[in-house]
Amino acid sequence: MESKKILFLGPEKSPLLIWLRTQKETVYQYSEPLTDEFIKENDFDFMISYGYRYIIKKSILDLFPLSAINLHISYLPWNRGADPNLWSFVDHTPKGVTIHLLDVGVDTGGILVQKKIDFIHEHETLSSSYNKLQMAIQELFKKNWLQLKNGEIEPIKAVEKGSYHAKQDIDKISRKLSLGWDTPISVLTHNFIGDS
Repeated sequence: MESKKILFLGPEKSPLLIWLRTQKETVYQYSEPLTDEFIKENDFDFMISYGYRYIIKKSILDLFPLSAINLHISYLPWNRGADPNLWSFVDHTPKGVTIHLLDVGVDTGGILVQKKIDFIHEHETLSSSYNKLQMAIQELFKKNWLQLKNGEIEPIKAVEKGSYHAKQDIDKISRKLSLGWDTPISVLTHNFIGDS
């Protein structure tokens, strides 16, 4: 099997970065803003974004045709952007995790693999549901890693418009989150935004 030079964009202590290294992958971790020079100097074959906080420029993405992926904890095209877990409950949209190609849009690249997740426990909180989604995306990645790395999964374009939220959108509902991320998901009703 051909070895690839992989750029992992995200935290140094990411469980997936640690897992990739146990798989004998040649992985370089980076969490700062990317530059064209850095990418060209290092000649990476594949890019994985998981918990990365910066927008990646088109000039860099153009160097990774069909080999730059993002791990997102929503069931795309629903809840693109910030705080996808929160908005899936507030907006009553499908919940899940998605691995997709990176493009110049926000979570708009072709969908490679995804999985719906149900939350039925009455004591579930935003924090506990977030942790479940993180575990689910990591498992989905591990299960499909070889096919993802080798480009064996055909991307699918979302047919529905879905939804998007910016980071500042949370300001509209922050008063309702008196317990912060320990807020039970049961309080996030269909009238959640309307009664603020």
